Amino acid sequence: MLIDVKSIIDTPEVQELLTYAVIDDPEALERTLEEYKGQSALQLYGWEEEDLLLGIVGFEETEDGSLEVRHIAVLPENRGKGYARGMILELLTSRNPRYLMAETEDEIAANFYRNLGFMVYSLGENSAGIEMFRCVYETDEPEDEE
Repeated sequence: MLIDVKSIIDTPEVQELLTYAVIDDPEALERTLEEYKGQSALQLYGWEEEDLLLGIVGFEETEDGSLEVRHIAVLPENRGKGYARGMILELLTSRNPRYLMAETEDEIAANFYRNLGFMVYSLGENSAGIEMFRCVYETDEPEDEE
């Protein structure tokens, strides 16, 4: 189940998971931590089972009712067990966003989102020559009642 972990962002468990979601660079981790601490629109949730934090998902709630996934990570020994999928599905059901979006440079991650029903668009190559992808899940708009 997803729990709010923003208040415990300085714990080793949360920071370890964030290191898997950011560039392997202590400065990038520090910047990411400061962004979550300083911006109220940024949320950080963890997937917990039996008092063990197995994964995290960080996202931003936008004014138009959309969510943008900023970071998602699962402990290496628990990957491939459906936890990342569970976090995304939980966000969709609990937050009911108009859109759920994510950007990635990882083709495996793009396929992960594609398999969940996201539309995946190439954004071309970044300055390092790596192809970037934008993944968008559009929720069904409620039908007008007559």
